[in-house]
Amino acid sequence: MSKKNLYTLEFPIRCSPGILYEFLATSAGLGEWFADEVKQKDNTFFFNWDGNIDEAEQLESEENVFVRYRWDYYDDKEYFEFRITQSDVTNETILQVSDFADKTDIKDQQQLWVHQIDDLKHRIGS
Repeated sequence: MSKKNLYTLEFPIRCSPGILYEFLATSAGLGEWFADEVKQKDNTFFFNWDGNIDEAEQLESEENVFVRYRWDYYDDKEYFEFRITQSDVTNETILQVSDFADKTDIKDQQQLWVHQIDDLKHRIGS
């Protein structure tokens, strides 16, 4: 298996960290924008896209700060993470998305995240 590279994207989001966190860390919130349906059992989330189900474990979280997941097909050191920060200058809420991908797939994966976060922004009215 080839070694994947970590990459991070940043998106300004017009909402409070608390509201944003709910969309990132709960099955109900993720089901609004990330997948067609999301179910949760303990720390395991089941993401359904057109009948295809992917499983991810919620590895770590800190309320209103970050949440980290690992797809069941990722290596142990790979994850995807949502981190919420605020700009010191503008006090704007910033969502940082970190994920792993093969070097040749990074551009495509970044475009997928841009599309997903656009949907998130639409759902929260940002």
